[in-house]
Formats: sequence, C-alpha cells, structure tokens
Amino acid sequence: QVQLVESGGGLVQPGGSLRLSCAASGSTFSRRALGWYRQAPGRQRDLVAEIRSDGSTNYADAVKGRFTISRDNAKNTVYLQMNSVKPEDAAVYYCAATKPWERDRYDYWGQGTQVTVSS
Repeated sequence: QVQLVESGGGLVQPGGSLRLSCAASGSTFSRRALGWYRQAPGRQRDLVAEIRSDGSTNYADAVKGRFTISRDNAKNTVYLQMNSVKPEDAAVYYCAATKPWERDRYDYWGQGTQVTVSS
C-alpha cells in the first residue's frame, strides 16, 4: 500500500510556472512508476507525465517541452514542474503510483490538487 498526497496547486497566470509535489508513504517508492494525470470538468482523466523506476519519462504531447516530471527517491516525492502554462492546462491534477516494479498500471491515487489558469 502507498498513500499519495499532492500539494502545490493554485492559481497561475497564462505563461507562468507552477510546481506540483506528491509525497508518498512507504519504503518501496523507488521501485514504483509514478505519474501525473489531470482531469478538467466534463473530460476524462488523462496522463500528463510519468517517470519509471529507472528514471525514464513519458509525456503527453500537449505538455512536451513545457512540463518536467522528476522524482527524489530519498524524499519519497515526485514533482511536476509546469512552465509556460496555458489556459487549457487548468484541471485537477492527480498523482498516481504503480505497484513495485510495474510500469503502466496505476493502482494508487492521491486526492488531487486544483490548478487554475487565469489572468
């Protein structure tokens, strides 16, 4: 089991930056793939970025070149650095984790953090 707690959401202006954090419980953090998903009202929840246990990353086309996912295994934390934010980035952002050594199936979810984009 792992518990995930997101933080860092809030209001950001178009073109601005925001960093989301997700702190995880447990001792097997480094063995898990971690992902950030987002869900806007009336839309499905979509993958934004993910980072696997070997450090490899994957990004949605909509955020490539603007967002960066990273992890600090010593702190059991995964980050999402959001730069050049656009209005369409507004959503609830969720942190997710796989079981140890799995890659693509996210079984554990945080409660979400709201990102609002407005001038």
